[in-house]
Parts: sequence; structure tokens; C-alpha cells
Amino acid sequence: MSFENQIKIAIADDHKIFRDGIKMALSDKPNLKMLWEAEDGKDMIHKIGIKKPDVLLMDIRMPEIDGINAIQLIRKEHEDIRIIVLSMYDDQQMISKMMEMGANAFLTKTTDPQEIYEAIISCVKEDFYFNDLVNKAFKGRLMQKKGVRQNYGAHAPVNFNEKEVKILQLLAEDKTTEEISKIIFLSPRTIETIRQNMKNKANTKTIGGLIMYAMRNKIIE
Repeated sequence: MSFENQIKIAIADDHKIFRDGIKMALSDKPNLKMLWEAEDGKDMIHKIGIKKPDVLLMDIRMPEIDGINAIQLIRKEHEDIRIIVLSMYDDQQMISKMMEMGANAFLTKTTDPQEIYEAIISCVKEDFYFNDLVNKAFKGRLMQKKGVRQNYGAHAPVNFNEKEVKILQLLAEDKTTEEISKIIFLSPRTIETIRQNMKNKANTKTIGGLIMYAMRNKIIE
């Protein structure tokens, strides 16, 4: 996916005031273009089929089709849409579930507009945006002794080589592709290729899902 031109944004939320607030907050960013907005999950899925955004800002609690079911539908057809969940809820179990299912980032609706913008750019460039909420949710999920394995990933542990494990650890530390390339002396393009190969191995769609898989299987700490 190329982002040489404007990044196409879409927002799905059943509260018009919130949608208007997000649009206004991002209106001064010349590299962003608001493609459309949807007031419920069904409308969102329909509009994605007509005009696919680069980045989707999506609520969890929506009429018709909620965010949990919507993200599953989206990921069946569109691996390249960056999905940023914006929610009133900060429940750790919900956060880790959404990330494993295919979200690229999770933010609360009280998040500062500048951080939302930074999350959009990070998801476009790096495929993910991790914040304290996500990190705590991942660690909390791993501490649960009776966790249910999600279907959104490989069913058996995958063997990663030493270089792949190193990259996984650096990704979990929120390092960018450029930072990783300097640390392990490989080109950014090579890092991206290795990253995609690891996602394929673990049968995950996003970096968040990949890191959660690696942590759950004690590949990284």
C-alpha cells in the first residue's frame, strides 16, 4: 500500500457529536483526507465495499453490527486497512481481544487529538501503534492462568529464528522499522519483509496480533 498522497480516513461511530469532533480535530492535517463517516456497523461495512479507506477509526459499541463482529468481517476481506479502535471503555480483556482480532491500535475517546494523529501515522508507517493501555492489556492477558486461545492466530507454536526473535522483541519495545534496521544492521525493506514473513508464520494479520502470539507462547518476554 502506498501513502505518497493523502491518507484516506473513515470514521464509524453512532454519535454524530463525536464524529464531528474527530473530523474537526483532524481537519488541519493536510496529509489526511476524510473519506466518509458511518453511524453504525452495517453502514460502515457497506461503505468499505464502495470506497476503502487507508485508516478506519471505529467504535466498539455500534448498532446493527458491533465493532467485534465488524472487525472480523473486515479482516476476512481487507488485510491492509489500518483499524484504530476508539472506545469509551479501557477494559484490558477487550483491548487485548480487539488487538488479537486485527486492530492496529486501541485508544480511548478521551485521547488527545494529537495522539490520535500520531497513531494514524504510526499505523500507516509501522502497521501498529502501542500505548500504555495496549501494553498493560497484553501483560494482563498473559498473567491470566485460564486464558482462552483465540482463533485469530496459529494453533501450534511456530519456530522463529534468532534474528526473527530479536525483531519481535524490538517491535514489542515499540521500536520503528528504521530504529530496528540500525540496531541489527539490516535495511528497512528487509525488516519489513521479515516482519511480514513472521505474520504469515503465526497466521496473524497485524503486528499487535503477532506480538501477542509471541508473548503468549513465551517466544519473547
